[in-house]
Amino acid sequence: MALEKETGIIILAAGASTRLGQPKQLLPYKGTTLLQHSIQAAINSIASHIIVVLGACEQQIRIETEWHTAQVISNNEWHEGMASSIRCGINELTRTNPSTNGVIIMLCDQPFVTTDLLNELMTTHKATGKAIIGSQYNHIVGVPAFFQKNIFPELLQLTGDTGARSIIQSHPENIAVIPFSKGSIDIDTPADYPIES
Repeated sequence: MALEKETGIIILAAGASTRLGQPKQLLPYKGTTLLQHSIQAAINSIASHIIVVLGACEQQIRIETEWHTAQVISNNEWHEGMASSIRCGINELTRTNPSTNGVIIMLCDQPFVTTDLLNELMTTHKATGKAIIGSQYNHIVGVPAFFQKNIFPELLQLTGDTGARSIIQSHPENIAVIPFSKGSIDIDTPADYPIES
């Protein structure tokens, strides 16, 4: 089986969107919602298993996610911050798919993430053998990012409102990057929306 067929994608969508004042997951975008757009990009990729992590406003958001084949899970510790959603997603992925060799972690509020970008993360890992493949924008390397299974223990040690970027930075010798110039565009405040294509 090809490696990408044993790769999962975790979409982090548990945040409360406090700076925006409404659930960013449900913002209209290209005829759908921001979250649905992210889910569709993941489903159309060559990854084997898609997990969506919900938390704040879960009941309202879950209704909008019932049309697809992704696995939707609840993070009851979402108040802690992003790290709790990463842990929740990794634990569920390894429980339900023990043969998983790697995972892509992505956010629901990066509107310019595409299926092609997600596929490139996986194929670049296969081509380079690097344990981490990150997206490069604004002189940083961040998510969406691929993490090989041997990095999972570090992801599970994250706490608080800490994302995966700290782990990316701690492995400079074992990273490959792909350019994603629009990766810096996300939706945090009303000024960030509507989104220019």
